[in-house]
Amino acid sequence: MSAPQTQAPLDRPALISALRARIARLERAGAAEALSARGEEAIPLSPVIDAALPWGGLPRAALHEVLAAEPGAAAGFAALVLARAGGTVLWIAPEPDAWPPGLARFGLSPAQLVLVRAPHTQDALWAMEETLRCPAVGAALLVTGELDLTAARRLQLAAEAGGVLGLLLRPDEDNAAPTAALTRWRIGAAPSATNSPHELGDPAWTLDLLRCRSGRPKSWQAAWHGDQLVTDERSTRDAPARRRA
Repeated sequence: MSAPQTQAPLDRPALISALRARIARLERAGAAEALSARGEEAIPLSPVIDAALPWGGLPRAALHEVLAAEPGAAAGFAALVLARAGGTVLWIAPEPDAWPPGLARFGLSPAQLVLVRAPHTQDALWAMEETLRCPAVGAALLVTGELDLTAARRLQLAAEAGGVLGLLLRPDEDNAAPTAALTRWRIGAAPSATNSPHELGDPAWTLDLLRCRSGRPKSWQAAWHGDQLVTDERSTRDAPARRRA
């Protein structure tokens, strides 16, 4: 019986070289779009949600946390945020769980997406920190479990230094420890509105803003229609108190 195979650590110099080459190619292909997107101080979500955020959207150069109450809904929300950041986007995960054609539905083009597999936590944190410090990148996402406050603070400082938006995609847990992220969201699935029981409706989500520095926790019902996040202002309510953190 053969011994179990272990995952080798990342070859960091080789990864840096490969990522730099890939990013350079992508930036040459879409430099104008990336530059235009970087001109925005905050990334818009929807008029209703933006009005509730102190910055009028999600700030760049900051770390934001997404708790996945339903994995597909959370991935879709993350994809639309990454797409609106513009430029090259890195998706860092322990397993190849991202499906580019599915993410493309929410505006994230496979051409701008770089998938990085990092099975070891320390390698994943290193890759995320290095990416956030790179001004040539539009945004980066890290799929992770528990994250200590020190590691989260390092990522927040890296995002501030590079001017890059960072997302932490984590499982939704009642005891999820607080992090240094500027905002914390909980994303769940909601019933889709359809005209027929035989039709698939637009993806619908429950968006709970559990923590917002200088802002108030809120909750919304939203749907992805065409290329827009449609939010009914009448659905706005305070976020569940037990989930605020």
